Parts: sequence; C-alpha cells; structure tokens
Amino acid sequence: MKTIDIRAVKENVVQLISDGWGLLTAGTAESFNTMTISWGALGELWGKDVAIVFVRPQRYTLEFLEREDRFTLSFYDPAYRPALALCGSKSGRELDKAAAAGLTPAQTDGTMTFAQAKLTLVCRKIAVQALDPAGFLDPSIESNYDGGDYHKVFIGEILKVYEA
Repeated sequence: MKTIDIRAVKENVVQLISDGWGLLTAGTAESFNTMTISWGALGELWGKDVAIVFVRPQRYTLEFLEREDRFTLSFYDPAYRPALALCGSKSGRELDKAAAAGLTPAQTDGTMTFAQAKLTLVCRKIAVQALDPAGFLDPSIESNYDGGDYHKVFIGEILKVYEA
C-alpha cells in the first residue's frame, strides 16, 4: 500500500461510506475488533482533516475504541461485500470475524486494518461525545433508536491514508 494525501482520494466519500460500507477497526495485533460502518463523515474540523464515526453502546468495537488512541477506517472492492456483511452482523465476542470473513489482519501505525483494503485511513481520536437526543431537531431521527441506544460519536484526526 502506498501513502496518499486525503485530498487525492478519488472516490466520492458519501458513496464510500453509505453505499460501499467500510470497516471501523481498533486495537492491537494481540487484541482488536472490527465492525461494519455505513454511517459517518469525512471532512475538516478544528483545522484538521477528520473522520467522524458513530458506534452504539452494545457494539464490542466500542471497548477497543475507548481504550485505544487510534483506529482505522478501511474500504473494499464490491467483491468483499459479503465479508463486510458478516462483520456487521456478528459479534467479535462470539467469533474471530476477520478469519470468518476471510480478511487478513495487518498492523499499521499503531493500530489495525486488513490487507484486502483498497483504502485505509489511520485516525487518532481527538474527541468523543455521546449523542444527546435533546439535540435532535428532526423528530424522525428518534426512529433510529427504538431501544434508546444512542451512538457515541468519535472524531479522529486523519494521520495517514493508504491506497492499494
């Protein structure tokens, strides 16, 4: 994988996240977890290039995100859609999702990604905040939270971007 500037990413970031999905991964080679994402944002905040991700409290990956300083967002060719579906429907508490999905873990810059990624963003946590439903101005947002399991929002400074 080669290092590129975030501004050199050719794909539409909305399509990458929402339509193509990706993996959010945190931890070390000894202990990590990954989950599929289809919500998130990339942009500029506080003078930094950032990735913003949303994680529900019951997700196993949350423990790793809270413990570690870094995480990755990785994106894949459409052929990996079944692997991403598995990583979004199974818990790392119950099985080795990487092995079950046929993904090869790869350590980079103090965190984890997968060798099959076509694009990996290495991020350093710079802010964490629980979503507060009192701030929802559109009442339809609440329909995403039948169980009151409001996401935690993680903002990460994009430190490096790798392209296959």
